[in-house]
Amino acid sequence: MSAAACDHRRVQDGTLIPRFGRARRDRSLAVLEGLHALKHALRFGARVLEVVCSDAAELDRLAGELAPDVRAEIGARARVVDAAVFAQLAPYVPSTGVISIAERPHYELHSALADARARPLVLLEDPRDLGNIGACVRVAAAADAAGVLTSGGHDPWHPDALRGAAGLHFALPVLHVDPLALASGDRPLLAIAPDGAALVPESLPARALLAFGGERYGLSDELSARAEARVSIPMRAGVSSLNLATSVAAVLFAWRLSAGGSAGA
Repeated sequence: MSAAACDHRRVQDGTLIPRFGRARRDRSLAVLEGLHALKHALRFGARVLEVVCSDAAELDRLAGELAPDVRAEIGARARVVDAAVFAQLAPYVPSTGVISIAERPHYELHSALADARARPLVLLEDPRDLGNIGACVRVAAAADAAGVLTSGGHDPWHPDALRGAAGLHFALPVLHVDPLALASGDRPLLAIAPDGAALVPESLPARALLAFGGERYGLSDELSARAEARVSIPMRAGVSSLNLATSVAAVLFAWRLSAGGSAGA
């Protein structure tokens, strides 16, 4: 659908603002802020329920530049709303001028753990920053990990986490779990910790459950005690720590670039 045609779909919907507000709190829905989140959701098969934009012509131009594979689908779905209404649909107005609602996919923990492919699974124990959660999901999707599990008080599908992941939650399982009740099965649990043995990428089990602690306190004693091994990321002396998402990226891409990681199918 052309931008001009889309512009004829300008809507005046008094329920739009409260509907997006409710969607942000609904654990069955995902609010996608911006074009990157929407394009990834569509690429990975999300059921997108609603797409609204502030400028049809600009959205069509950006989709042609940044998401040509889903440009037509975005144009067919998008409804134009007044800029004043659009500005109230999220705490921060998406610079790409589009915001959407999708259904969250239903993932089963046992299926993620049982995934037979030679790919590790990431466990984030009590991460405190939603943007960091999203960045970890983005890295895990790029590295083609088996999934991301999180614990603690934050919903990993919070709109802020989705924004940090650019919507890549739809590319792999992302679940909230109780790590102390987690039975890893045949996945060896590896604790990523400063006092662990130096990371040797070729020695990482292909189907490891890689446990990363929170940004401030690291892994809990309870989860550390369950680990089969402790692994550290080699760093320059005097540097005390890495950002959580950077740590996840370092380990996952060390695995991916190793012989075992690059050969995993």
